[in-house]
Amino acid sequence: MRMWFIGSGAFAAACLTYMSKKLAFEKIVTGHPTKSGRGLKESVSCVERAADDLGLAVERAGPLAQEENLVRAVTCAPPDVIFVVDFGQLIKEPFLSAPRYGCLNIHPSLLPRWRGAAPIQRALMNGDTAIGVTVFRLVEELDAGPILARMELPVPPEATSAELFDILALAGSQIAVVGIESFIDGSYQFSDQNSEFATYAAKLTKEEAQVSWNQNYLLLHNTVRALASSTGAFAMVLGKRVKLWRTVPVDTEGTPGEVLYFLDGDPVIACEGGAVRLQEVQNEGKRKISGADWACGGRLKMGGVLT
Repeated sequence: MRMWFIGSGAFAAACLTYMSKKLAFEKIVTGHPTKSGRGLKESVSCVERAADDLGLAVERAGPLAQEENLVRAVTCAPPDVIFVVDFGQLIKEPFLSAPRYGCLNIHPSLLPRWRGAAPIQRALMNGDTAIGVTVFRLVEELDAGPILARMELPVPPEATSAELFDILALAGSQIAVVGIESFIDGSYQFSDQNSEFATYAAKLTKEEAQVSWNQNYLLLHNTVRALASSTGAFAMVLGKRVKLWRTVPVDTEGTPGEVLYFLDGDPVIACEGGAVRLQEVQNEGKRKISGADWACGGRLKMGGVLT
């Protein structure tokens, strides 16, 4: 079985790390380095770093349709399958149709639910109690191709996006390997998605990162855990941003913003309909600290109100 792997982001890197132990990839393709930061330091993709750690060679590419060497290779000697994971660009012909089994994607949702850019985050923000991962064949329509395999998992009530990211990368890699085995033994089956049940996981906006004590406590908690793998959610306290990295919902009520009491030093702050325990926070320009240390440093007192 001849296989390629195309990807760039952290999710793709996690999948490559597991899958390369089970599968031999003829080509590993990733994006060109990017420049960021004040010094515009060049940074290679997560997939390239993972491949280096694994001792695997990579090929860098921009838009695939403009890479003559890759177009020639996929046309003249197409692989049996191409895995395209967390690559950040739409895959077009001849890549879609040239491989015998097409291009397969590992998507961290139960398709057709949460098609799009931020499935894990949207599932958490929505309060989903189950999440999953799907291996499907790419088509021109976004995340709409036929499904080869999928796995459903429960969502622990306090799980963050960072934790689910790792769980789903492993689960997706495992069912992808099983999918390859099914191609080899001829037992594979693709099933069409029912687009009537499709929901879309739109890219997160900066505005969504701000939370308020006037919000429903579960909505605030779900936003915090959804953004834990990226920018982090934040609340305004005394005119300054305080990032909230880990919270626990508490079924008790009070005036929104009120410090109700402390649990092992962590402040429990009232919101609409309930409260949240602040377990990990970060003041502007500072490092992450426990809620207890933050409360101590800010001299929070029971009955005080965060505004």
